[in-house]
Amino acid sequence: MKPLRIVAIIGALLLMVGEAYRSWGVGRPVAFWMDDMLAGAMMIAAAIAVRNPTRATRSFFSAAWGVSVGMLYGSFFGKLFDPTRSDPGNFSLGLLTALIGVAFLIAIAGLIASILLPDTVTT
Repeated sequence: MKPLRIVAIIGALLLMVGEAYRSWGVGRPVAFWMDDMLAGAMMIAAAIAVRNPTRATRSFFSAAWGVSVGMLYGSFFGKLFDPTRSDPGNFSLGLLTALIGVAFLIAIAGLIASILLPDTVTT
């Protein structure tokens, strides 16, 4: 579980820093960058909480991965299929789409891995 927790924290930090860079100084509305900050904070909190694996913390960890998958799904496919409505901010659209695509695949793998972790909780 520890490698998955590390991936979660690093991924969350990269997401938050990347979104801050993307949005810095370009006037993007708060609603379009705050979701990444909240999802990243949720992932970090869940990765820390699951250090003590109870059913609740494991559920929270899987839920955090699920939030990331859902958030990245819309972002990735929106840029892929309707790039004219995308706001890449300080990134080029191609690079941003590729980065979000990689993050989306990692989030899917993290969600699956978090669900498939062996249950060691006895209560």
